[in-house]
This record gives sequence, C-alpha cells and structure tokens, in this order.
Amino acid sequence: MSAKARLKGVVFDMDGTLTVPVIDFTAMYKEVLGEEEYKSVRAKNPTGIDILHHIETWSAPKQQKAYEIITEFERQGMERLQIMPGAAELCGFLDSRNIRRGLITRNVKAAVDLFHQRFGLEFTPALSREFRPYKPDPTPLMHICSTWAVQPNEVIMIGDSLKDDVACGKRAGAFTCLLDETGRYCPSDFLAADLQPDFKVSSLVEVNELLEENFELPPLHDHS
Repeated sequence: MSAKARLKGVVFDMDGTLTVPVIDFTAMYKEVLGEEEYKSVRAKNPTGIDILHHIETWSAPKQQKAYEIITEFERQGMERLQIMPGAAELCGFLDSRNIRRGLITRNVKAAVDLFHQRFGLEFTPALSREFRPYKPDPTPLMHICSTWAVQPNEVIMIGDSLKDDVACGKRAGAFTCLLDETGRYCPSDFLAADLQPDFKVSSLVEVNELLEENFELPPLHDHS
C-alpha cells in the first residue's frame, strides 16, 4: 500500500455544490444568446456552454446586456438560496480536523456574501467571478493554495461540474471529487484526460468517509 496523501485543504464550488441548484441555466442561456444562437452553440458544446467565455468576444453594449440578464437570474437564485444537505456537517468535520476550506465560484461576490451571511459558514479565500481568470482556468485554485502556503496535491476540489470544477482541479494538480447528485454524467464524459475525477459522490454526506478512507488527515482538533 502506498502512503496516503496528506490533506490540508478542501476547495468547494458554490452553486449546485454547497447550495441546492436553483438557477435554470438553459433558460438563462437562451435569453442571453437567443433561441437560434443557443441551438448552434449547444450543438458545438454538447457537454455544456461556457457562457462567460462566450460573451467575452462580444461588443461592450451587447456584453453589458448579457451580464444584466445573467445578474437577474442570479439575483432570483439568491432569493431561493438553500444550503446543500450535508454541507454544514461536512464543514464541521473539516473544522474539527483543522482542514482549511475555500470556495471558487463563477457567481458574483454578492451571492458569496449572502451565502456566508445566511448560513453562518465562512470560506477563505472565497473567489467569485470578479477574480480573473475564472474556472476552469487553474489560476483561482493556485491562488488559494499559495494563500494557504500548501501544495495543490495537498488539496481536493469538490464541485458538480466536470468542465469547470474537475478541469480546474486537475489543471492545478489537486485531487478532485465530482458531486453528481442526479447521475447526469456517464462514463464517456470522463474520457477527456483532464475530466477524470479522482472521486465521485452523489451527496456531500459521503465526503467525510471518503476523506477519512483516502487521505492522511490532521489529528482531531480538541476544542476543550
């Protein structure tokens, strides 16, 4: 048996990972792109559309309008914000083991602030889409590792998106865990080299045990 890797930090995605997915992304993409362009972009990107990168090539006024639509969908999402089952317990477990927790989302800072405030959980650093470049670029994850003064291979990235979260983690050299609640991913989706997660769970409730079984964790933190 090879020695287990040491785990010093966990970095989470937010929407669909720490929070229950409430944004209708298909409706949002259709409103931003229009029905025809949506169909053509979707045909070229069957695994999903990267709307933020797509609109970066547009003219400033058109881009501005697109961001307004996206922001409105996100605002409605914030009104219905719910924490994912198992998230609070997982954070408590990480705290008990002195394992740091960070967050990387392509959502806006206001959504992150609301999440912290509503559920009383603090993730530091918490990088929103104001931090460029965003996922799947590995830069935000490398930034968190350097802030924590740890190596990427001492960190695991947990998220529900292969093309954003797993790709970001892989490119940074971190461990990756895909949260696939509904079984939407099939084995062929993992064939691309940087989209093969190290672990896969259907609920955050499974993560404690997964970490204990596969990593060397810091000793239990005595709160007394």
